[in-house]
Amino acid sequence: MIPAILKSNLKGLSGEIAVPGDKSISHRSVMFGSIAQGKTAVTNFLPGEDCLSTIACFRKLGVSIEQEGNRVTVAGKGLEGLQEPADILDVGNSGTTIRLLMGILAGRPFHSVLIGDESIAKRPMTRVTAPLSLFGAQINGRNNGEFAPLSVQGRQLAGVTYELPVASAQVKSALLFAGMQAIGETVIIEPMKTRDHTERMIKQFGGEVETDGHTIRIKGGQTLTGAEIHVPGDISSAAFFLAAGAIVPNSEIKLKNVGLNPTRTGIIEVMHQMGAHISIEPYENGSAEPAGDITIRTSDLKGTVIEGELIPRLIDEIPIIALLATQAEGETVIKDAEELKVKETNRIDTVVDELSKLGADIIATEDGMVIRGKSHLSGGTVSSHGDHRIGMMLAVAAAISQGDVQLHQKEAISVSYPSFFEHFDSLIS
Repeated sequence: MIPAILKSNLKGLSGEIAVPGDKSISHRSVMFGSIAQGKTAVTNFLPGEDCLSTIACFRKLGVSIEQEGNRVTVAGKGLEGLQEPADILDVGNSGTTIRLLMGILAGRPFHSVLIGDESIAKRPMTRVTAPLSLFGAQINGRNNGEFAPLSVQGRQLAGVTYELPVASAQVKSALLFAGMQAIGETVIIEPMKTRDHTERMIKQFGGEVETDGHTIRIKGGQTLTGAEIHVPGDISSAAFFLAAGAIVPNSEIKLKNVGLNPTRTGIIEVMHQMGAHISIEPYENGSAEPAGDITIRTSDLKGTVIEGELIPRLIDEIPIIALLATQAEGETVIKDAEELKVKETNRIDTVVDELSKLGADIIATEDGMVIRGKSHLSGGTVSSHGDHRIGMMLAVAAAISQGDVQLHQKEAISVSYPSFFEHFDSLIS
């Protein structure tokens, strides 16, 4: 496939955009709408490939779902209304879909098979299948359930107490879905707090869940009711424009309706630490998910250390933070980020390899990377490796590169941000 020639050596970015709806919340809105009783109406849904895979899977489970652009209507019939699929459930490239869906299917009295693309086939699933087996779930797959394809034979589950060995919102959410169907109470203990969209959405649909620090409790046998969900803009998508606005000269960008859930705002905290000129105008609308407008201006950045409990709150933003660090004075150290190795790619190695091709001073470590700035990036040929966040990071890197940048596998970006290049072009001064 012919590589895309990216815009390089830009002189300024200005204007305002509304980034697409949050991917995590969009997935969950369809899932909860499907297992709730009655109609669920979703606005500002993200019509990216991953979220469309979630819709396709629930349609195969017998749920009537209408989707037109960023509006979705789900005719929920409750958990009992889900039907055994006549065909394999294909999650495409979506780790969220396959992991959360396992938690739902584990408690349904029928058989189903989950597959995905080449990337999904390499991603570890034992972190979900192992704790679900403690509930009494029967899930089989390659290498003793470690890899897809996965076969799920649903059965009656029993609540458990489980301490997560790794901080993962996907694993936590899968166990919450299982816990809602289990006999008794389920207690989940996180090593570090992760994004809490699932807990918030349970309450939006009329369910009950208790959170006390790193401990979450949920009782089985709950019935959910359809709801109206407005999805805020995805801060993970906004992060690429926050970075671009900070490092492209003569720039000022306003990002409208960005989700400001405190379990997701690590990127803003890190950019503040680095000296970025960011201002936030929060909305006062009482929504379950806080949101607001963010303005970013060209900034003089300095290196920092990113570690510990901050990592789960910005795990998807680390590729673009690494690019920011190449333009910061001094050294930036990212550690405690082993989770990057099991994303769409090994994002530690991929970020280091691709930015190195453009002249960045960056090295991989066992649990992160070390970046020394300030680097003058040159042109080169790079690849997203099929990872949407790597692709967008490289597009922003090209904007400050002195020579042409050719990007292979540009199409991966449509997974989470189909209009990315259209929005980017609209800001070029």
